[in-house]
Amino acid sequence: MVLLAEHNVTATPGRRVLEVYDADAYLGDEAALDAAEVQVVAGNGYHLYLLSLQPDIPVQITIRIWDTPPTPPTDAEGHITVSLESETGILVIGQLDRGPADEITLPRPGVYEGHAWWTNRQAAADYYNTTLARLPDDSPDGWLTEAWNNCPVTERYVLDLAYMREPEPVDDEDL
Repeated sequence: MVLLAEHNVTATPGRRVLEVYDADAYLGDEAALDAAEVQVVAGNGYHLYLLSLQPDIPVQITIRIWDTPPTPPTDAEGHITVSLESETGILVIGQLDRGPADEITLPRPGVYEGHAWWTNRQAAADYYNTTLARLPDDSPDGWLTEAWNNCPVTERYVLDLAYMREPEPVDDEDL
């Protein structure tokens, strides 16, 4: 296995949702979002949803491109097989109600397959819930923002992907 590219993005899971999608795939998919409620990560081939357990603490998203994707680490909290088609070769990392966090350029357009895995999802949620439960009535402005920025764990989602093939040709009738 050879690592070809690695991109790290910090994003805030607006309404607990993060997205990874091709720059031309603007439309969301409610069925895929519903599936993420159960699976943590789900998609429709063009759009992946990553579902956090908290809406305000920044998380780390790592997208790694391999010649062959490695198996998820044994200490991951969970993992799932994913496929993502990028006709443009540009992926947008979105924060559902906060807009794009960043864009990354893939080595080339195409269909990428591999695994999504995550760590510290539950620990970040526990910190979030404990912090809110202990929120003083007279807390100064910015207290919560500081608490979120000082979370003792980093919730992390990793997409380990490999290029599989060219993207599907676009039918002129679909335009």
